[in-house]
Amino acid sequence: MSLHNDPEKHNPILDKSFAFAVRMVKLSRYLQQNKEYTIAKQVIRSGTAIGAMVHEAQQAESRKDFIHKLAISLKEANETMFWLKLLVHSGLINTRQFNSLFGDIHELIKLLTSIIRSTKAKLERQ
Repeated sequence: MSLHNDPEKHNPILDKSFAFAVRMVKLSRYLQQNKEYTIAKQVIRSGTAIGAMVHEAQQAESRKDFIHKLAISLKEANETMFWLKLLVHSGLINTRQFNSLFGDIHELIKLLTSIIRSTKAKLERQ
């Protein structure tokens, strides 16, 4: 599913961060069913904030604003990674679930880092 008006135009960071947010909603629901309310709230907040900030960055007022919004998204991604590690080490999710989620969050972190670096480089060349 693409989040764009033009189905021919793909934006991997938008698509991947949205898909990850959907997974975090489902993970939060699973945790709530198991009476893990506090960590469910943390996971859904940080895990969905990644995509929300990426989406917001698309309407940034400047390159600096764009970088700032993606940097916030990166911080949220790192926090989400912490929660996922905590979940697996405390036995609330299994290793298979963790590996799948960890692969996605790791890919998002790499993409965000790359976009931030390249945008900073473009800004410095101006």
